[in-house]
Amino acid sequence: MRLALLASAAVLAFAASSARAEEGMWTFDNFPIARANQTLGTNIDQAFLDRVRLSSVKFGGCSAGVVSGQGLVMTNNHCVATCVANLSTPQVNYAETGFTPKSREEELKCPGASAEILTDISDVTERMRKAGEGLEGQAFTQARDAEAGRIETEACGDDAKVRCQVVSLYRGGQFKLYKFRKYDDVRLAWAPEDRAATFGGDLDNFSFPRFAIDAAFIRLYEDGRPVETPIHFAWNADKPTEGEAVFVSGNPGATQRLLTMDQLATIRDVVLPLDQLIASELRGRLIRYSEEGEEQAFIAMDPIVGLENTYKRGRGRMAALIDPGFMTAKAAGEADFMQRYAAANGDGPDPWGALEAIQPTARELYPAMALLEGGTGLGTTSVAGGSQLFAYARTLVRGAQERAKPSDQRLPEFADSRLSGVQSRLFAERPTYPELEQIRLEWWLSKTREWLTVDNPYVATLLGKDSPEGLSARLVESTKLADPAVRRALWEGGLAAVQASTDPMIRYALAVDADARAVRAEWEEKVQAPTDRASEELATARFAAYGDSVYPDATGTLRLTYGLVEGSDVPGQRFSAFTTFAGLWDRATGAEPFAVAPKLLAAKDRIDPNAVMDMAVSTDTIGGSSGSPAINARGQIIGANFDSTVLTQRNAYGYDRAVNRSVIVTTQAVTVALRDVYGMDHLVEELGVSQ
Repeated sequence: MRLALLASAAVLAFAASSARAEEGMWTFDNFPIARANQTLGTNIDQAFLDRVRLSSVKFGGCSAGVVSGQGLVMTNNHCVATCVANLSTPQVNYAETGFTPKSREEELKCPGASAEILTDISDVTERMRKAGEGLEGQAFTQARDAEAGRIETEACGDDAKVRCQVVSLYRGGQFKLYKFRKYDDVRLAWAPEDRAATFGGDLDNFSFPRFAIDAAFIRLYEDGRPVETPIHFAWNADKPTEGEAVFVSGNPGATQRLLTMDQLATIRDVVLPLDQLIASELRGRLIRYSEEGEEQAFIAMDPIVGLENTYKRGRGRMAALIDPGFMTAKAAGEADFMQRYAAANGDGPDPWGALEAIQPTARELYPAMALLEGGTGLGTTSVAGGSQLFAYARTLVRGAQERAKPSDQRLPEFADSRLSGVQSRLFAERPTYPELEQIRLEWWLSKTREWLTVDNPYVATLLGKDSPEGLSARLVESTKLADPAVRRALWEGGLAAVQASTDPMIRYALAVDADARAVRAEWEEKVQAPTDRASEELATARFAAYGDSVYPDATGTLRLTYGLVEGSDVPGQRFSAFTTFAGLWDRATGAEPFAVAPKLLAAKDRIDPNAVMDMAVSTDTIGGSSGSPAINARGQIIGANFDSTVLTQRNAYGYDRAVNRSVIVTTQAVTVALRDVYGMDHLVEELGVSQ
């Protein structure tokens, strides 16, 4: 039995499966209150947790916090970048000028945006497990997905103001029903100049010191009026204190800490190399395009920033997976777990062996799944290079096909309980840029041909006798899907309208869909379903071995983590806890990326040079935590998480207190910006700050 071979390694180090000190992205229904109080010297209670949860907001792929009784919400500037881009034109570019409405009446709706507040958590583990009993392969996956859809529909029905989601935790060890209050009218209330929020550019990204005011405000509306939010974070504009306790509440995207060593090897050897290589090429193509002129630079700005984040994040994760010390600790934790499992189960089933056996298939199938379908949960590769027009076409094609079936027989993303979100995204009035769309499609087609090879039958379907350049140009030039009225008509017309459509992007999506579905079905049958089965067994064993000291991997749902305001003193990462405006002026060179934003520079004489801009905190965060409110022990908001360091990227696979640092823009800096730079006096007053 493979368990016996590794169990002896447990003596090498501590048990990594049991959380320590500040480690853990904890769910709100299993937060270790006593341990946090003991570690931090605080005195929080359940009432504190409830207030934090009801003041925390999920905003797209980011996090945010309610900061007034009139629906005002703070997040990061980079979290509203898409909204800013959608509201801007080359002639009126809010990324350059900042968005500074002088009253609520001037706040503008973010197209397609929604925000949610988690109101309730309930356990549905027994129902979900029963749904999959006795089933294997894709039948197991489909039965679980169908049951999740039924649970969501039962809990939320057709109420457009709520959303229900069945969340898998502990890799299938638990299933919880999360119920959200949903707001589909989200308006931009303030955003600084982009250069104020991104000072230092990619050179400073994922590093500290940082000198960025990466903050923005949105407002929740309903029935044309601001939402009343009596539960919200109190604003604290004071200077933070080194060593003080900080709680960060947000929606971390995904961690993979509960994966086995064999699964991590697949990510190291297959997933990250593919993601990194092709992302770097798309970044290069977009940079070249941005250099063609001001309009091109405007169009490419937001996508480039996103790709730079992806690339640098992947670099940090690869560094962790090839770090002998880090991986030895991971192996020791796994060996300890194996030893406990073997002692309790003797010659019982071997979930580690089952997962090991799946890896050759996962390695073989991953490139096609990532490139043609996406959604593996392992990497970040996007279908069609993130082309919005192709995404519309696939949604219309699959939506029409799936809605012709009973809800419990559909792909899970098109279940009745999720259709309102699909429609909201599909009907949103977002600008599309043909040149950008062609670059994305051309890149995707060329990289898919390169990775899957010319002779692959899927590539033959994608390209036929066309070139990536010619096909992408023809599709983008001729499609009408940029028009939301066209998309709405096709959606409402159903399968007959889609099948009768002559739009070339629709015809193309129809032509390639069968292959993409086949790739997905094979992945679900041979990788996802057996992985879920073995992971469920591991989760049960983990609870038996470690009890509730175990926290689940991040899943893009609300979590709470905690730590201290603290610098770092490890090789490659030595810095104090704070940066100030004085440091910004010292760092400025007048040339990009160290050119200070014009309005910020003009206000230099009005700004206290000792005011703290950004701070480092030992909290456990990851992508998706952007915008997360940073809260003191009194429940006051003192900042918003917006970055971490390159070394911190290893926290996808495990928390390392020596290097894990979240980077927080302080409420003191935001107050300075609102009051002394951008003249947002009405927001300063709303936040309760004395002038």
